[in-house]
Amino acid sequence: MVYLDNAATSYPKPPMVARAMAGTLSKLGGNPGRSGHKLSLCGGRVIQRCREVLAEAFDAPTAENVIFTSGCTEALNLAIRGMLCRGDEVLCSHAEHNAVMRVLKGLEGQGMITVKTLTPDGRGLLTTEGLCAAITPKTALCVINHASNVTGVIQPVRQLSDALRSFGVPLLVDAAQTAGILPVSLSTLGADMIAMPGHKGLLGPHGVGVLVLGRGMLPRPLIVGGTGSQSESMLQPSQLPDRYESGTSNLPGIAGLLVGARFALSHRQAIEEYEAELSTRLRTGLQSVRGIRVFGHAEAPKVGVISFIPGDGDPGMLCDALSERGYALRAGLHCAPSVHQWLGTLQSGACRASVGIYNTEEDVDGLAREVERLAGRGRQTAPAEGVY
Repeated sequence: MVYLDNAATSYPKPPMVARAMAGTLSKLGGNPGRSGHKLSLCGGRVIQRCREVLAEAFDAPTAENVIFTSGCTEALNLAIRGMLCRGDEVLCSHAEHNAVMRVLKGLEGQGMITVKTLTPDGRGLLTTEGLCAAITPKTALCVINHASNVTGVIQPVRQLSDALRSFGVPLLVDAAQTAGILPVSLSTLGADMIAMPGHKGLLGPHGVGVLVLGRGMLPRPLIVGGTGSQSESMLQPSQLPDRYESGTSNLPGIAGLLVGARFALSHRQAIEEYEAELSTRLRTGLQSVRGIRVFGHAEAPKVGVISFIPGDGDPGMLCDALSERGYALRAGLHCAPSVHQWLGTLQSGACRASVGIYNTEEDVDGLAREVERLAGRGRQTAPAEGVY
């Protein structure tokens, strides 16, 4: 099977990820932070080392500002729910994942907050003019999806954060498709908080995510309980990271994330360049197939996520047919209905191919040939113009 679903989760993982995870189960086994014996202490050191590696990579003020969660969804929930109060206003992009939109719309439906969705330009990019025009004295948070998991379009987050700074509005960045691939950090993006999964660009396992908190960012905890610290108090500890990490830590997952992230971050620039080459090659191949509409404006910067639809066919049926021919893609709305509504594909959804470090030129060329064969319309000399 040619795996081209890396936007859902990267696969395969570097071999040392599985070894690190298995090692915690077979050689450590203790509960980190809950006991003083050697097995517990060794597990705690693994977690602290991962925290330190990520803090350095993402420019966290301290290692303790790196908060481990069950995934990017929990990280986003923690940041959003923990920062907002009744009467607040929130700005977000048109391309947010449901991990953001369902939180915001749920709070709005309860009468807690007001949500403003920013309108992009024709390339799918947010503008500082549009952002500044939307800000009011009630604006308490701005949430931006760094790169769309449908179109792949990368937002100009640094320009947007510079504009926000003069208004004092904190910025939360969803780096689900960019952490470990693009230059992502609090300082690079000008962000106040960054949420990311461990199982995508950071090449770790499922079930672990990260919220990086900038200086002064102290959202209310989403979950409270045992932390192994200040056990004499029935109140949640205030110090980081214990404020947010109640319950037993996912030691196998964090151990896998440690080695996966080390690999990804040490090769980040090469990964970015390689995936850009593959995705450009695939986009070019798909755009030449008659009747195939490829999303993501030609002038907008993009990550290796390529969504497309057959002109008068069903994306789900096309992905099923591709699966039978050995190509693993994803069809549907990709948990991002807002961007599909903007694209006009809310009813049909789209096929999505997403490249990773283990894909090859032969993989993407083969996919383009299979799409051409299944579409049955041959090739065209030039793609349609505009937002594909």
